[in-house]
Amino acid sequence: MKVLVTGGAGYIGSHVVLELLDQGFDVSVLDDLSMGARENVDERAEFFLGSILNPEDNAKALEGVDAVIHMAAFKAAGESVENPEKYEKNNVGGTLTLLGSMLDHGIHRFVFSSSAAVYGDPQYLPVDEKHPVVPINPYGQTKLDIEGKLENSYSDRGIRFASLRYFNAAGYDILGRVRIPEAAPNNLLPIVMEAANGTRASLDVFGNDYETRDGTGVRDYIHVTDLAKAHILAVERLEKSSSFTINLGSEKGYSVQEVLDTARTVTGMPILANITGRRPGDPPKLVASSQKAKELLGWSTKHSDLESLISSMWEIYKPAEATF
Repeated sequence: MKVLVTGGAGYIGSHVVLELLDQGFDVSVLDDLSMGARENVDERAEFFLGSILNPEDNAKALEGVDAVIHMAAFKAAGESVENPEKYEKNNVGGTLTLLGSMLDHGIHRFVFSSSAAVYGDPQYLPVDEKHPVVPINPYGQTKLDIEGKLENSYSDRGIRFASLRYFNAAGYDILGRVRIPEAAPNNLLPIVMEAANGTRASLDVFGNDYETRDGTGVRDYIHVTDLAKAHILAVERLEKSSSFTINLGSEKGYSVQEVLDTARTVTGMPILANITGRRPGDPPKLVASSQKAKELLGWSTKHSDLESLISSMWEIYKPAEATF
């Protein structure tokens, strides 16, 4: 089977490409390299430099393809508030252009990189797929918009889709094959790594007075290789089943303080952290229920414990002279 991964040079995308290749799939990648790194695309994959917004680029990359894993999206929630037009154009407009190109080529299997951002503030925990979807930023809204269009429009046109709602992806390939770190990260763990290797002097902890076990916010982190494996299982299931939507999380919650403590132990670095006020919109705790993914796909996590997450990241972020 031949699979196209859009955004396959990105952080998560490059790991999905590796997993597909390791399992014997024929893989193509379409990426404009606005956020990804060409060096992170395994040489076994066919690479197309181009944009999902361009039907001609889509047509070239879709040649001979059986299924598409779509990961070409902007994902910074804060930036989406400042520049919602950018997110609407790429995340919604680009996806619809890609879907149109797929239909033109008779391709009907589509795995969509969605997000837990569709849920907004959690009304109960753990968050399952029945939780209300009320995004609190334009990024989350773009993901929900595409989910709605897949359900209400494209399913009638023969598209079978899997919407995968990610929680917090972290970690790097255990074998060290993805070497270029994520550019301008917005998530906690890569920021902690940058504070550990000296790229930044310190980091901010937004609030230590939440009703959690140590006062800092709790989040669900999933290793990117565990996440990648779910995409392959989703592609395979779409061969023989109808569309579905699932959460992908570890079902474990780690606090900011626990992340810092573990990172200091793993890296041997002090990692300076400044306690600041809470950020508006940050819930005290956000943890997934991934029971549906387990039932539908037979999926489970293997590398999503906190020490494995941080150890695999430090292999990428540590200074060349570090020997810890």
